[in-house]
Amino acid sequence: MELFKIGFISVKFVDVIDILIVSYVFFKLYKVMRGTIAFQIFISLLLIIGFSLLAQLFNLQILGWLLGKLTDIWVIAFIILFQPEIRRILLLIGKTRLARLFMKIDINENITEVVDACFDFQRKGWGALIVITRTMGIENIVDTGERLDSKINKELLVSIFYPKSPLHDGAVIINNNKIEAARCLLPLSETQLMKNRSLGTRHRAGLGISEQSDAIAIIVSEETSVISIAEDGQLYPLPNISDLKDKLKDVMSSASVTKNIKTILESSEKVND
Repeated sequence: MELFKIGFISVKFVDVIDILIVSYVFFKLYKVMRGTIAFQIFISLLLIIGFSLLAQLFNLQILGWLLGKLTDIWVIAFIILFQPEIRRILLLIGKTRLARLFMKIDINENITEVVDACFDFQRKGWGALIVITRTMGIENIVDTGERLDSKINKELLVSIFYPKSPLHDGAVIINNNKIEAARCLLPLSETQLMKNRSLGTRHRAGLGISEQSDAIAIIVSEETSVISIAEDGQLYPLPNISDLKDKLKDVMSSASVTKNIKTILESSEKVND
């Protein structure tokens, strides 16, 4: 269905939809890459493409040929340079309401243990870093620490983050309703460091894992005793216990379809054995 014409160009309803979708995609790209080094590289690539078009327009053959060679490999360069950003975009897509239709809600009974431990750390002035996985595995992070595969309980968490404990440095990983590992090394966020240079290593580590996966990180500051949650590369202070409980209910109550299928298959294998 034709809506209007601009000169000899006919604009249809489907064209408007197409433009809106592309605009939305570029807006999301801008939000994800804003403030990163990748954003500066992306602008440089756009400038190269723009100069290439101008060279063709003014018939600058040598410059056009040189810039044309660069633009020929822009797809490969885009994938290599923007691999972390592409992964973050895919994670954002996976967290949309449409994607969550495929998630199964299962209230986790371990929320109270985690919350009580965090407020015990706050009262004692201890630092802590707890990572809770969601749909994306972080096995490479788990391998950097000490595997525990233990039931979640407050006493174990308190003993891990006791300042004189050999496991208190690093992060605790919680996965599938158990403490999977302790003393794990997390990637540090460089993006947030540029925005806030007052962030300590523990906060940068929590932000780093939230940027590279869909996990969240609970951070208890040793200096200020403030409890915060890192999610999607953003830091959110939590002033009271109810806020932390509500957040953990939202996070720990969802399990991916993949994990559910895996559980069913494992159960069927035990029955067959």
